Amino acid sequence: MEEVGHGAWTVGVLGPLEVAVDGRVVEDLGGPRLRLVLALLAADAGRAVSVAALVESLWRTQAPPDAARTARTYVSRLRRTLRQADAAAENLIVTRPPGYALRREPEMLDARRFERLAAAGRRALDAGQPDTAAERLASALALWRGEAYGEFTDSVALHAEGTRLARLRLTAVQDRIAADLASGKNEVLVAELEGLLARHPGHERLWGQLMTALYRAGRQADALSAFHRAREVLIEGSGLEPSAGLAEIHRQVLAQDSRLLLAPVTFPAGAPAARPAQLPPAVRSFTGRGSELTELEAVLPGKTAPVAIAIVSGTAGVGKTALAVHWAHRVAARFPDGQLYVNLRGFGTAGSALDPADALRGFLRALGVPEARLPVDRDALTGLYRSVLAGKQVLVVLDNAGELEQVRSLLPGSPGCLVVVTSRHRFTPLVAVEGAHALDLGLLPHAEARDLLVRRLGPDRVASEPLALEAIIEGCARLPLALAIAAAQATSRPGFRLATLVAQLRDATSALDTLRGGDPATDVRAVFSWSYHALSTPAARMFRLLGLHPCADIGTAAAASLAGIPLRQARTLLAELTGANLLTEHSPGRFGLHDLLRAYATEQATVHDADDRPHTVLRRLLDHYLHTAHAAALLLHPHRFHPFALTAPEAGTTVGQPADVEEALAWFTTERPAILTVLGTAVGAGADTHTCRLAWSLSTFLERQGHWHDLAATQRAALAAARRLADRHTQAQAHQDLAGAEIRLGGYADAHTHLRSALALFTRLGDRAGQAHTHLDLAWLFERQSQHAEALGHASRALGLFTATGHQDGQARALNQIGWCHAQLDDHHQALSHCRQALALHRKLGDRAGEAHTWDSLGHAHHHLGASQHATACYQHALRLFRQLGDRYNEAGTLTHLGNTHHATDNPDAAHTTWNHALAILSDLDHPGVPRSSRLVTTSTPAPG
Repeated sequence: MEEVGHGAWTVGVLGPLEVAVDGRVVEDLGGPRLRLVLALLAADAGRAVSVAALVESLWRTQAPPDAARTARTYVSRLRRTLRQADAAAENLIVTRPPGYALRREPEMLDARRFERLAAAGRRALDAGQPDTAAERLASALALWRGEAYGEFTDSVALHAEGTRLARLRLTAVQDRIAADLASGKNEVLVAELEGLLARHPGHERLWGQLMTALYRAGRQADALSAFHRAREVLIEGSGLEPSAGLAEIHRQVLAQDSRLLLAPVTFPAGAPAARPAQLPPAVRSFTGRGSELTELEAVLPGKTAPVAIAIVSGTAGVGKTALAVHWAHRVAARFPDGQLYVNLRGFGTAGSALDPADALRGFLRALGVPEARLPVDRDALTGLYRSVLAGKQVLVVLDNAGELEQVRSLLPGSPGCLVVVTSRHRFTPLVAVEGAHALDLGLLPHAEARDLLVRRLGPDRVASEPLALEAIIEGCARLPLALAIAAAQATSRPGFRLATLVAQLRDATSALDTLRGGDPATDVRAVFSWSYHALSTPAARMFRLLGLHPCADIGTAAAASLAGIPLRQARTLLAELTGANLLTEHSPGRFGLHDLLRAYATEQATVHDADDRPHTVLRRLLDHYLHTAHAAALLLHPHRFHPFALTAPEAGTTVGQPADVEEALAWFTTERPAILTVLGTAVGAGADTHTCRLAWSLSTFLERQGHWHDLAATQRAALAAARRLADRHTQAQAHQDLAGAEIRLGGYADAHTHLRSALALFTRLGDRAGQAHTHLDLAWLFERQSQHAEALGHASRALGLFTATGHQDGQARALNQIGWCHAQLDDHHQALSHCRQALALHRKLGDRAGEAHTWDSLGHAHHHLGASQHATACYQHALRLFRQLGDRYNEAGTLTHLGNTHHATDNPDAAHTTWNHALAILSDLDHPGVPRSSRLVTTSTPAPG
């Protein structure tokens, strides 16, 4: 044992917290929070108390943002206070990851001295040495100065430790009374026992000692009266008849049995304590889950934990029980009083969950309680169960829990026990109230799924068909149960190629049939059905409809639209599905099904949802995405040419309304994969109008965020749909937007073709605004090809058409483009003139996108006129606006121009920093013009809005 120092330190917790060195009490330990930190360290002396545990006890659920730093500051202040009392206290509190520990020194903590002396007294009592026992027990009890950790009533951990010590204190008192009774001190004990029973009326050992003391004092009638009082108290309090031990003392009093006068007083509370070992066999081929096992290790109980609880939740077949049982076997040796296990059948094949009362009876029998002593009432069973476990270290595994009450009834009440719960529910109240640790078990990582199959199929068979192995993993969606069933089928047919199984798995209609084991517990369809049939009727319908959603990811509003219900009701149903682990909430408000659950949901939909017409369901879903995307698009680009008006959405559709540009960007960013998938579904369903309008609504976001391949693909779909609709106006718009994608991707020849087609269609339609926009895009295209005179011609033509139609936003954009073209022709004064006119118009109209482009053009002109400060100011204005708009590509262009200005003013460090920032954006966007071997960026200009 390492020495602390020369001073003899003691820490007292059996009453008000106090610290002393060489018998001298340290008067001021600091404020309440410093005292709490010291108490927490004392309660786990010799073991590390994490910073997180300190934070939780100090602030509970209202920790400030800098709580961890503040907790460390408290430890530093506490160390300083102790050093001031004695310099030798330098190493009393040591840093021990993940937190701090109070050194565990012999005799330093009064609670440890108490436990040592009390144990010694008990051993002496058992050895028939009552005088020695009484002396040691009296010394132990003399250490108490009040309630243990009594001043820390708000700390759950310290309250639990105080309760544990109080229970040990009462046991020591009873042991001391037993020693005194054995020494002939009878009458003097009666008053003490009466006082103890007034505070602890449910303790049968105290009643037995009182009856013995009364009888030995010659008060037989009072002893019999005490038994009747005890019986009334026990029946009223817990529904229990007196135990066999108390009944035996009653019999001896009635019979005036001389042995009661002479024999040492013992009190068997029942049969000798049994050490149950109920864990099922460990899974022989358990694979992986290393990070989850490490996380569970952190849950193992310390003395400051009331009861350690781990909840392993996850979807059907994900391996919850296998993980829990595997880990339970690993840590079983840490629980010397045994292991209890029960399958609560929350989602079992029998269709009815196990009554907690039946589980309690099974546990109590395993713990050695005679059948005759088991009460009928569940609350009484719970009370007896907790009494039997008091002071014991038992591992309890509650498998397949379906209801919260099943779990709560089976929780021990004292420290030292560990409870592992597996369920398809997360049981959030247990986390919030009982401090349980939640472990949400996901699908196997790919490498672990592969290891599982290699173990079961053998390395030679796997090596001969590596592609088939990967296909099996994909077909089973990395679901352990599915993988195990697939492997079992393969091993039962050693002569078959794995490719045969792969072919079955790839057939979505037979996937669930392929993954069928030999009994309901290993049948994926049956396992899923246990969760499904426990759902409410509306939640079951929602689950089936989610199977029809074409994307693996769905938001709350889309789910509400799919079901045609209000948003609030949808949230409730999604919470029910998530709680049942039939759905995964992988981020707030975002939900997903893995493939096998989707197949099961779709299968159920074909059976149950004849009333939900697929056309109507799809229309609601399409209308949700279209109307919300349209509203978001108008926020991103309110002055954009708008070629259509939306019709009212289908009844039951939830339409999102982003409040501003930031919300619109956030919605598009989150929903982009879903919208693209839904747009593909619209194409497949022949919903051409939705296809065209969704593509238009997406285009600004895709353009600004650099998703140009997506932009091209959606516009090609829109162009094909518009042709089917014979809608020439929409065709022209699609040609124009597709050309924009091609320009950004470097496909200049295709861009020319699409813009010429758009111009021809707009001309035929007599749409002069459409013609003007097309000329503006042609100017941009020619400028990108360094044909600046041609570009200026098209920009001037666009200005004339916009002016003729009174389209002010178009005029502003054309003026900016003209100014830019003049700048490329080295006429920078003309550039400033036109761009200043453009800026005034954009500001008047509140067009932030047009304003940003124009600030960039003005900066370029000022830079080439040598006005570096003006140029820098203009570029800073442009950058601010592009960032607000989420326009990453044009942000990179302006950064490039700003870097050029820094370089021209002999500021190479700022230039390189700015250029590299631009390069990082362009590399992220995979822009085709990014120089692969240079740190500098000298890209061409951005689009003119």
